Amino acid sequence: MARTGFFHHIGTFLLLVATVLLIITCISSPVVPGISLLKVELGRNSAFSQDDHATVTFGSFGWCANGALPGGGSDCPRAFGYSPLRIMSSIDGATEYSDYAEDTTRVLTKVMILHPIACGINFIAFLLALSAGTVGSLLASLVAVLAFLVTAVACIIDFVLFSIVRSNVNDNGTGSAVYYGTAAWTILVSAICSLVGAIVVFFTCCSGRLHKRRESRHMGVKNDYGAPVVAPRRRRRFGLF
Repeated sequence: MARTGFFHHIGTFLLLVATVLLIITCISSPVVPGISLLKVELGRNSAFSQDDHATVTFGSFGWCANGALPGGGSDCPRAFGYSPLRIMSSIDGATEYSDYAEDTTRVLTKVMILHPIACGINFIAFLLALSAGTVGSLLASLVAVLAFLVTAVACIIDFVLFSIVRSNVNDNGTGSAVYYGTAAWTILVSAICSLVGAIVVFFTCCSGRLHKRRESRHMGVKNDYGAPVVAPRRRRRFGLF
């Protein structure tokens, strides 16, 4: 593992980066209103838009309306599973959606529970990768692959969910602008880091095993001075006993 230690540290660092990025995704709006998966800047034709700075941000476990409520009020309710389309319809007064679209978005927001799960699995993979042993590296690579799969599924669901919201809001005629927020990109980069980290850690694990086999074979042929090892001869014993 010594010869591949540098690359192993790179893989370990990538798993740590993936964990930190997923933490950012988990604390998105309403925990930190400035971090969101999707941000909507309301147009002047929206029902409750009082100025040019009214926004609605959606996060992992809730949403925030900043200056987008009656009288220019703000609110940041927390919820496990919510309907972004119904929220936008009540705020801008123009977003139209079908019952199927609303049910779909509500179900998909509940799947955001995968965000903290993926974060925890990435952290476990990071802790396992800290071990310099071959077994620890092998387990770290396997857990990192699992972390990548969970993160990738969560990332795909997020983009599918908010693409539905984005298309409905863009077509409502209020002039609202929709953007993917910081948390959407942090989970995407986290999935990439998990995948690359898993590959690097697995490579260093296999490489370390190959180096150990070569060294064991080398030590079996030569001694510390480079001379061939001569097996001691067995002395013959004469006599009856």
